[in-house]
Amino acid sequence: MQRYQPENKEKQLIADYQKSGSLEVLGELFEPYMPLIYGVCLKYLKEKEDSEDAVMLIFEQLIDKLKNHEVKNFKSWLYVLSRNHCLMELRKNKQLEMLTIDERFMENEYNFHHEDNTNKELQLKLMEKCLETLVLEQKLSIDLFYLQKKCYQEVAEKTGFELNKVKSYIQNGKRNLKICMEKNLE
Repeated sequence: MQRYQPENKEKQLIADYQKSGSLEVLGELFEPYMPLIYGVCLKYLKEKEDSEDAVMLIFEQLIDKLKNHEVKNFKSWLYVLSRNHCLMELRKNKQLEMLTIDERFMENEYNFHHEDNTNKELQLKLMEKCLETLVLEQKLSIDLFYLQKKCYQEVAEKTGFELNKVKSYIQNGKRNLKICMEKNLE
């Protein structure tokens, strides 16, 4: 098993890669961390093949990201990059699942019986009506985030809103939906 490079050598390899763009240099920097990255991926993705694929995809991401980022602690930075990659993969895979509108979508003190289709239809119609009352930014952000399962960054890219604004629009929109639905259910 290889040992991780001394910090000075890592810094030199990063500087060399950022200057030359050499994949050979990047490979020398990346190789000692492959078991660590694989372990992180396996922890999140649970499947051996998916984890192996993820290690290669992370290396591909590294080609661009390392050119543009100032990295002080490569091991920590690489760990975060790997974890974020896995979380995004998990989120993408959830797009295949059907979205159900229940307590996980919004906090709601009203409990509808799971077999009562009338209440489900009422709740869906009410939610659609309440979505129309939201300001455009909140409506767009909630639709993209919850219904289309986009991450904050994707919502920001699609709408042109700043990332912090997207988070605020989603939080406030969710709260306003809850208030609207509670008012109309009473």
